[in-house]
Amino acid sequence: METMYALNFYSPIVVDQLRSHRKTATIRLGDKSAKYKKGMIVSVLCGARYGPRERIFDAVIDKLEVKTLAELSPREIEHDNPEIRRPEEMATFLGQLYNREVGSEDVVTVIRFSEIRG
Repeated sequence: METMYALNFYSPIVVDQLRSHRKTATIRLGDKSAKYKKGMIVSVLCGARYGPRERIFDAVIDKLEVKTLAELSPREIEHDNPEIRRPEEMATFLGQLYNREVGSEDVVTVIRFSEIRG
C-alpha cells in the first residue's frame, strides 16, 4: 500500500479559507523538508487533534521553503492566513498554535499547495 501523507489543520476557521482557495499555503514551525517534498501528493484534512478528520481535498505540494520567520514576505504570510500580513503577527499566530514563544529568528517551513480536482 502506498504511504499517504496529510496536511492537518486543527482550526475550523481554515476550512472556509481552504475551500474558497484563499489559503494556498501553510507556514509550519521548524524545518519540515524531511517530511514534505515538492510534487508530493497530500490529503488536506481538518479536525481536532486525536479526533476524527474531514478530508477537504487532495493537493500537490508546489513549493517548499525553509527560512526564518523574519524572512517571510507579506505575500507568503497572506497565502497562509489572509487576515495577517506582518511577520510579528505571524509570530503571535504561530505562538498560539504551538503554545510557545515564537520569535523572528525561529525557523519555519512555507508549504505552497494546489488542490487536485477530479
